Amino acid sequence: MDRARRILLLSALYLAQGMPFGLQANALPAYLREYGLSLTAIGFAGVLAVPWMLKPLWAPLVDRFGERRRWIQALLALLALTSFAGAWLSIDDLKVLALLVLGLNALAATQDIAVDGLAVDILSTEELGPGNAAQVVGYKIGMIAGGGVLVALAGPAGLPRVFVMMAGLFVVVLLLSFALPTDAADRPRENASLAAVLARLFDALRLPGAAWLFAVVGTYKLGETVIDAMYKPFLVDLGYSAERIGVLAGTYGMIASIAGSVCGGALARYRPVLIAVAIAAALRVFPLAGEWWLTVDAAPSEAAVAIITTAEHFFGGLLTTTVFALMMSRVDPRIGATHFTLLAAVEVWGKLPVSTAAGALTERVGYSTAFAVGVGLSVAFLALLVPLSRTRHA
Repeated sequence: MDRARRILLLSALYLAQGMPFGLQANALPAYLREYGLSLTAIGFAGVLAVPWMLKPLWAPLVDRFGERRRWIQALLALLALTSFAGAWLSIDDLKVLALLVLGLNALAATQDIAVDGLAVDILSTEELGPGNAAQVVGYKIGMIAGGGVLVALAGPAGLPRVFVMMAGLFVVVLLLSFALPTDAADRPRENASLAAVLARLFDALRLPGAAWLFAVVGTYKLGETVIDAMYKPFLVDLGYSAERIGVLAGTYGMIASIAGSVCGGALARYRPVLIAVAIAAALRVFPLAGEWWLTVDAAPSEAAVAIITTAEHFFGGLLTTTVFALMMSRVDPRIGATHFTLLAAVEVWGKLPVSTAAGALTERVGYSTAFAVGVGLSVAFLALLVPLSRTRHA
């Protein structure tokens, strides 16, 4: 299979698994509010995304049993069937709706394991940049589809029609997946036992630089998270409406984020991957500093807010893609699904404590100081790249 077809297929697969999370994160809160749920209850609905956090627990099973292709096709079929069922089940019963969304997230998270393993298997070193750009961009487009486009197309028909359209898209991607090679890999994997898969994972975690890699993956978003968690409330306090913020962050910002991800793929292709991460991380500091500057400017112009918001999304996408390429470059291909899934989970887990504490920090010290902390964390992150560069993978 040629490079272009591999990249396009990966993008389609990641798009499919982004739709359930986009529905849960972006569309479900509005629907739940229409059903009359309290804001507290809607906040707790975030637990429906828990399969994405826990997927390392069953990732070894994907490495141990079956081909990537079979896993992917079976999961796409189950995603289509589950989505189609959503059009016929009584989703006015919130328990049924919650179980349906939880099930879609569990299936999509498991497919993510298999597709990550597939990417490790079929991408060459020079393809890590474009391949991970396809991953990030495909997933973001899937989120936009599941949480925005399909909701708009459904109109008054609401969630039942959203589920039917999602089922149709899953079927389309399922048909595309038959273009995958029958072994789903250019590099054959050993038929190791589950115990051997786990043993290889522990061996990989003991390699020189493994701890530094975990530190980099777990902290590269810390400063950004401190600021992002409070940036929209800051804009509200500045006088911006929710609709205007939606245009700035949800439309312009998402377009810029996708563009940044594409550029990140090119950067990781034409520069050593760790150098690409360092460049992206250094550039990312500037728009974060710009967001801090907005907090000390007495009356920032709307143009300044738009430019800084768009730039932050662009360089955030740039950095994310290069870090994902770095993660994939350090994975043991014999246990690609398990190893990469663990690293991806560390990336999620690393952001959670900071995201949770950002509100309390800002209430105590104010926007300006909290955003300065975020900028400082982003600058400090650059120092972690130095010891990682001294390991044998650099």
